[in-house]
Amino acid sequence: MRRHRRVKILATLGPSSQDPKILEKLFEAGADLFRINMSHASHAGMAERVRTIRALEKKYNRPIGILADLQGPKLRVGEFANGEVELEAGAQFQFDSARAKGDETRVQLPHPEILRALEPGHTVLVDDGKMRLTVTEAHARKAIVRVEIGGRISNRKGVSLPDTDIPVSAMTEKDLSDLDAALNAGVDWIAVSFVQRADDIAAVKKIAAGRALVLAKIEKPQAIQRLTEIVEISDALMVARGDLGVEMPVEKVPSLQKRISRLARRMGKPVVIATQMLESMIVSPVPTRAEVSDVATAVYDGADAVMLSAESASGQYPLEAVATMNRIAEEVESDELYRSIINSQRGTPEATGADAIASAAREVAETLSLNAICAWTARGSTVLRVARERPKPHILALTPDIGTARRMTLVWGVHAIVTKDADDIDDMALRAAKFTNREEFSKEGDRIIVIAGLPFGTPGATNVMRIAFTGRER
Repeated sequence: MRRHRRVKILATLGPSSQDPKILEKLFEAGADLFRINMSHASHAGMAERVRTIRALEKKYNRPIGILADLQGPKLRVGEFANGEVELEAGAQFQFDSARAKGDETRVQLPHPEILRALEPGHTVLVDDGKMRLTVTEAHARKAIVRVEIGGRISNRKGVSLPDTDIPVSAMTEKDLSDLDAALNAGVDWIAVSFVQRADDIAAVKKIAAGRALVLAKIEKPQAIQRLTEIVEISDALMVARGDLGVEMPVEKVPSLQKRISRLARRMGKPVVIATQMLESMIVSPVPTRAEVSDVATAVYDGADAVMLSAESASGQYPLEAVATMNRIAEEVESDELYRSIINSQRGTPEATGADAIASAAREVAETLSLNAICAWTARGSTVLRVARERPKPHILALTPDIGTARRMTLVWGVHAIVTKDADDIDDMALRAAKFTNREEFSKEGDRIIVIAGLPFGTPGATNVMRIAFTGRER
């Protein structure tokens, strides 16, 4: 199942893809790893999908990553006596803590922490931004707002607060329960929603304790304000454009996508571009031209992965959506402009021996027109350094840890292989050559670059680079 592209495809599972036969076809069509949305999955359902993916992994002898996406806090209004009301622009309205059902003048906001945090001038968005209100008075138990953009507000509609730093954790009781279930099921990545600060990620990493890596979903203005510190502590990032486009002006999302992508690459963290990439394929077998351009832009930007949400989870054409995304990525990466764009985004390596070797491996491999860079790695740090360079040769990750191999399915250009650790430097080169031949990344007699850390099995100790032949050693 060798892929002919570097960007990875993350496909969300749901009613349209829960059948094991469909899931297998999604993998064959190009999905590299799968997302389980815990907003809609029970613990039993999640565990069953993990078992199905692991069986598929065994059948194809290829590592397949699994990402569990935590729901995060859901802020909603209370209920109305008549189920809904219509609010006109310019009208005054009130959010308060009273439990009585709402009417045309007020409704409960059952989140006292929000009422305490609101200030005059703050924006309140309702129903994914369809309604916009501005706080004119703020008190401990109520807030008076002016309706800027009116509409119909009904029971339990969602509330977004782009200007308000909400003093709540990104983890609810449901999230804690889901996190425990996901870790016990053996998922590889945990995606955290509602991230506002680095502490939100630190709390999840403490619980995960290395059993899974933690991805921060960037979907709130507060996260943008603290982006660097969030990137530093996270294992990966997701540009969650749906919610980001609700809480921020939509015209800012494209530039934020590029800013987040480039910062993540500079800091050696994988980045996923998500939401509405092929949205029309939920109901259509072909995408719009604008959607094709959108996916292509993410690939040109050097994203590690592009994600399908409802397209593969609940859409009518999940297989077509994955196959289409695969074709777009392959076409972009074959474009003669692609390499120059990717190279122009390369940053300066950090002043460490490991980063210097990763940079040198890329430069030597490209200078000599070699086909592959083979990186022996225990926890994946060596591979991440090489992937940050976005080399023209293929990247093979050789690891004794199946968990590391599965996590690397999210990383740009990486083809992971599980094998026992090298015995010595000669064994390191000989077996790397064997695997590049077997996986058809090279043919006998070709040269490859091999990098590793001595002593073998020591995480983060990359200190050896060797040019090796894929035939007998010369």
